[in-house]
Amino acid sequence: MNGFARRQALGLLASTSLLAAAPAAAKGRGGPLYKDASAPIDLRVRDLLARMTLEEKVGQIIALWATKADIMDDLTFSPAKASKAYPDGFGQITRPSDRRGVPNGSTQAGGVGARWRTPADTVAFITAVQKWATEETRLGIPVLFHEEALHGLMATEATMFPMAIGLAGSFDRQLMEEVHSVIAREVRARGVHLALSPVVDIARDPRWGRIEETFGEDPYLCAEMGVAAVRGLQGESSRIGPDKVMATLKHMTGHGQPQSGENIAPAPISERELRENFFPPFREVVKRTGIAAVMPSYNEIDGVPSHQNRWLLNDILRGEWRFDGAVVSDYGAVHELDSIHHVQPDPEAAARAALRAGVDCELPDGQTYRTLVEQVRAGKVPLEAVDLACTRMLTLKFRAGLFENPWPRKDHERLTGNAEARALALKAAHRSIVLLGNDGTLPLTPGAHRRVAVIGPNAAIARLGGYSSVPRQTVSLLEGVQAKLRGKAEVVHAQGVFITRSEDRSADEVLLADPAENRALIAQAVEVAKTADIVLLAIGDTEQTSREGFAKNHLGDRTSLDLLGEQNALFAALKATGKPVVVCAINGRPPSYPMVADGANALLECWYPGQEGGTAMADILFGDVNPGAKLPVTVARDAGQIPIFYNRKPSARRGYVFEDISPLFPFGFGLSYTRFEFGPPRLSSPRIGTGGEVTVEVDVRNAGQRAGDAVVQLYVRDQTASVTRPIRELKGFERITLAPGESRAVRMTLGPAAFALWNLDMEEVVEPGLFDVMTGPDSEDLQKTTLEII
Repeated sequence: MNGFARRQALGLLASTSLLAAAPAAAKGRGGPLYKDASAPIDLRVRDLLARMTLEEKVGQIIALWATKADIMDDLTFSPAKASKAYPDGFGQITRPSDRRGVPNGSTQAGGVGARWRTPADTVAFITAVQKWATEETRLGIPVLFHEEALHGLMATEATMFPMAIGLAGSFDRQLMEEVHSVIAREVRARGVHLALSPVVDIARDPRWGRIEETFGEDPYLCAEMGVAAVRGLQGESSRIGPDKVMATLKHMTGHGQPQSGENIAPAPISERELRENFFPPFREVVKRTGIAAVMPSYNEIDGVPSHQNRWLLNDILRGEWRFDGAVVSDYGAVHELDSIHHVQPDPEAAARAALRAGVDCELPDGQTYRTLVEQVRAGKVPLEAVDLACTRMLTLKFRAGLFENPWPRKDHERLTGNAEARALALKAAHRSIVLLGNDGTLPLTPGAHRRVAVIGPNAAIARLGGYSSVPRQTVSLLEGVQAKLRGKAEVVHAQGVFITRSEDRSADEVLLADPAENRALIAQAVEVAKTADIVLLAIGDTEQTSREGFAKNHLGDRTSLDLLGEQNALFAALKATGKPVVVCAINGRPPSYPMVADGANALLECWYPGQEGGTAMADILFGDVNPGAKLPVTVARDAGQIPIFYNRKPSARRGYVFEDISPLFPFGFGLSYTRFEFGPPRLSSPRIGTGGEVTVEVDVRNAGQRAGDAVVQLYVRDQTASVTRPIRELKGFERITLAPGESRAVRMTLGPAAFALWNLDMEEVVEPGLFDVMTGPDSEDLQKTTLEII
């Protein structure tokens, strides 16, 4: 037993006597202390834990997903079945909105192929479960329900916002908080108190299908977006308000730079690299918010899978960062210690390893943790370890107010997918779309073109991306353009090509569309384009071609980054007509499409823009909205450049024989319909001490004819240090709106954290020396000044 574990065990033993005395202390208050809402949470937890049997404690650290079958008659919750199958209760239910466990229900991890419950069915199910838990179990402990909420509640009729990577490109903290506040309200209204969101993995490999779930490649941007998301979900208090939910920080860590770009593959990352790049977003969220839960990653680091990594979950997360919430497993990851990683010989040993490392609850079904009762009785697992995990899970329930009000809202339909949420989804899409190229073709004027052709595999479908359900309404690009031009111009449409043969993202097998059929469709599209004055081309990915590869038979990662399904041939054929071609790229990862980037008259990176994406794209195309988003990732020219990211070390990217070393588009890049002039950075002082602060000021002027948004970006470089440092690191940003001719001085403050490094002794320090302080509109177009730290 190491020192940290020994101290932990001693603390548990010391608290045992208090636990034993707690029920007696509660007498005379008219009921058990744990039911007294005015009592401190830690005392309520102690009182309840002291009353619980071993079976009841283990029940609190498992969940039900496929095993929902044990407690249901078809869709209906059965109290009799629940009492028979779980006489000691259970702690959590996974995704009450899906039909997993129902006869003939979906067995997939999500997607439009799942047989979802209606909102009314979900609320009825949750209400019935809570009535049973609070009235028919011995101690009346309510059940915790969790749902996926990456960019909206993954349940029918909920609002689907732009995908996470698009939201990050807004460079807008306030927007991120507003979006997640609405997500929290919609999740909580149905009686769910825990959301599995946000994802703050930094993403350095676009081959990885889950890059769409992230906030991009930069530690500072991921941290700022993560903090804003958690504040939106949870609020500022340690207790969760009536319209808030507890958030789960995912996935710790190294998930976003897997070997060969494959999901759950090893992350060959050193401790210094972890501390400099992969840890900071997690650390910032833990330090600056009351984050309720953290989820370890599937992958291994230095030969140790995260779900049994005591250094990661105890020494770093709970020790150095003082995290006091619960650690919940990723789905099936504890069992994978045995089945995939082979670091444990059987599920029982996997349960012991994960519990010892600090995993408090096994999702989604508690497959291995169900063995803990027998293992405790056999002396293989100390009771104190179960007590600690149970304590943390009960604390979540008290923080969420479940013992006072576990019920869904009666007006949940009014609070879900309403006009306010729809307006925010449109605003978020407006602020997430990036203008990457424009020869002056955009913005278009409604009615200036007699006939507008909307062509492409992503034109007539609203692509929402992974972890989406079916919202109350969606708007495709075609529908958005038709609405914009109704009565002003004729809109014609052609499919162009199909990318895949199926649109069901939950399907395991992915088959590309028939090339021969696509060639015929291209010929048809060319004929349609010839009749039009301009072509709006919607291309990119489907939810099948880049997604979470969660099993060997359900893959989602790629070796190629270029467009699939004859889309390049479609673009070339349309370009050959001589008509202007404006491209709307709709996808969840940055594709390498140099031919399109070089040849398009204008290019918009729209990501998966959410349910209102079609309206948002049309608003930007026709100038009602001026795009101001920036790229949260570097876009590679070719997969051979991977990993490619802006904050590289000086020795990286020397060059290739026969190929251009530069990215297709740099991190932080994005154009506007207006023109901004940036002045050089000014410092409040030319020198500061190692513990000091400096204010950086930069003048920005809108020198164009339209109002627009500029994102002022602030970077730092340590000129000489004891260990190698990146050529630049983002340390501040601010999105501002300026009228034509308006100027503004933007101020940002840099403190010790902006200049700190991990030195040769792996100590976080600020070393004296000279630092470049750089500002500008993206990571390459920068002006600099020099700061001395003494």
